[in-house]
Amino acid sequence: MKFTLEFPVNVVDPPGEFQSMPAIREMAEALEQAGIDACYVTDHPAPDSNWLKAAFGHDALDPFAGLAFVAAASSKLLLHTNIVVLPYRNPFVTAKAAATVHVLSGGRLILGVGIGYQKVEFEALGSDFHRRGKLTDEALAAIRAAWTGGGVEISGSGFRAQGVEPRPAPNPPPPIWIGGGSEKALDRAAQWGDGWCPFYAAPGMNKINQDAGIQSIEHLREQIARLQEKRAALGKTAPFDIALGPRMRIKRADAASAQRFLDEIGPLQEAGVSWATVEMIHPSRAEYIELVHWFGEEVVAKTR
Repeated sequence: MKFTLEFPVNVVDPPGEFQSMPAIREMAEALEQAGIDACYVTDHPAPDSNWLKAAFGHDALDPFAGLAFVAAASSKLLLHTNIVVLPYRNPFVTAKAAATVHVLSGGRLILGVGIGYQKVEFEALGSDFHRRGKLTDEALAAIRAAWTGGGVEISGSGFRAQGVEPRPAPNPPPPIWIGGGSEKALDRAAQWGDGWCPFYAAPGMNKINQDAGIQSIEHLREQIARLQEKRAALGKTAPFDIALGPRMRIKRADAASAQRFLDEIGPLQEAGVSWATVEMIHPSRAEYIELVHWFGEEVVAKTR
């Protein structure tokens, strides 16, 4: 089991506590010292004001710019976008940003992507909410083409690339993990993905996420089996990651919390999960770093 931890650069108060270069450097060093494999950030260029005030709301830095700073402050920590919403951007801009971070970090990017769910955010960004699935599929095809090197000729709903040559062309390219739990998301992951990153359905989510979320460990097993069937039908045999952590958010550095986390990753690993996503409280940078070091000693070390 590998671990990807939330990197809390989305926290704006107090100023500089998390959103500053000294903070990023200190947190990145702590993650590396603790043996954490990757850190993740999310993507919301223009989020819904009401959502920001709700339980699931949070700020978000630009994921590529934010992870570039993390890359500069670390040497081996993998850099995970969890997730980039593909319909928000031209796919060649996304391919360029991702390839730049990947190349300059020494091949450390994991590009987690999804279709998005906030209608008002789509409207603010000039993207068609109702065509977000099609736009995502077109973006994945264009990004894969952009990373192959050489000339590219491909068209989509909002782009027409003829005789262009995107660079850099990273070799190997970043792995792409596809988010979502719908039937179409499984199809997308099987066709385009190097991994799948579902999420749990939870009270308070909007209906889109409730319907697409994982309901139980049994549901997760069923979805993984369906995904593997789809990959086999496409002749896909390359290694494939599945990223999903326990439902718990770590709040205390104690033996009970460590044991609960270890107990919960066991069934996930048996179901086929290879990466655990981890959330921790972060009332202050010092408390976050303390939890990171504790997690490395009491959870990571005991799984290896």
